[in-house]
Amino acid sequence: MPDAVEQDHQAHWMRQALRAASEAGERGEVPIGACVVTNDGRILAIAGNRTRTDCDPTAHAEIIALREAARTFGNYRLTDTALYSTIEPCAMCAGALIQARVKRLVYGARDERFGAVETRFRICDSSSLNHRMEITSGVLEEECRIIMQEFFRARRTAKG
Repeated sequence: MPDAVEQDHQAHWMRQALRAASEAGERGEVPIGACVVTNDGRILAIAGNRTRTDCDPTAHAEIIALREAARTFGNYRLTDTALYSTIEPCAMCAGALIQARVKRLVYGARDERFGAVETRFRICDSSSLNHRMEITSGVLEEECRIIMQEFFRARRTAKG
């Protein structure tokens, strides 16, 4: 278990991802947020889902954050970085994390339907792949779960 300083650090960055998730939800997107941070605490990117806004099935928060971070960093290899995501990444995003060589993934709540990190598949730490990363789950889990539940509850209510 991480010490108190590390827990505060993780909570700080997850709050940034939650802010991006909230903004995505306000735009009618599924409220998922992500940010990429260097080991020395410099933020490279922060993003929320934009699949509907961009009419792009790959515009998940994690993918957008990885793209922006690579441009900011000047390299598509994002070694010595951590990606914080409010929800467990799907198979596409987990694969992108591997391709980018992200050192560490920190996520809030599990995705029981599509989670590809621990719930459905073990993409990010599979011994079959050439890169594995550290994984921390459950950071601000309740807040991350609630924002999703409220979004989908509101959509169901609106449909009547």
